[in-house]
Amino acid sequence: MTSRDSHKTAAAVAARRHSALAALDRVHDTIARMRREKVPISIASVSRRAEVSRTFLYSNSQARAAVAEAQIDTRTRLAQARDDQEAAQEATWRERALNAENALKAAHTEIVQQRSRIGELMGQVRDLEAEWTQEAIQRIATENTTLKQRVRQLTTDNRTLEERLKAARANLRFQDRRLADLEAQLADPGTAT
Repeated sequence: MTSRDSHKTAAAVAARRHSALAALDRVHDTIARMRREKVPISIASVSRRAEVSRTFLYSNSQARAAVAEAQIDTRTRLAQARDDQEAAQEATWRERALNAENALKAAHTEIVQQRSRIGELMGQVRDLEAEWTQEAIQRIATENTTLKQRVRQLTTDNRTLEERLKAARANLRFQDRRLADLEAQLADPGTAT
């Protein structure tokens, strides 16, 4: 081999090294830009945007490591965003269930109070019925009827609240199952559909 050939070889190696460094710089710049844009990072997208071959990305260890690190970072950010969204959804379902339970307790308390009041009034009617005029008896009967209607209304409201509570609990169970499915998918991304 002549010195001329060795000089050409050295020049070709230097040119190739310079070209690889320039391509690596484009890869790093492209990855940084894609992270700022918050777009998914893949070998194909980096190759297309950085104008380098996929072979370069697979064969150059620095480029391959940069793309792999960016992909992991992207998956982590997406998983965190998904977790945050699911946590917010779960919180709203839990809040609805708690509100329904509180309303149900309040309705139960009101029904007990109304029944107690009806019992007291019925006792007063029986005790004083002989002494009262027909007009007073009619007034108490009307109050009694009103209270019974109120008890029926509260019972209906109670039933409605129990149905809402049951629906809220069913929704919460569904959300818990959905959360478990998504956690399983995150744990094993190969099974995601």
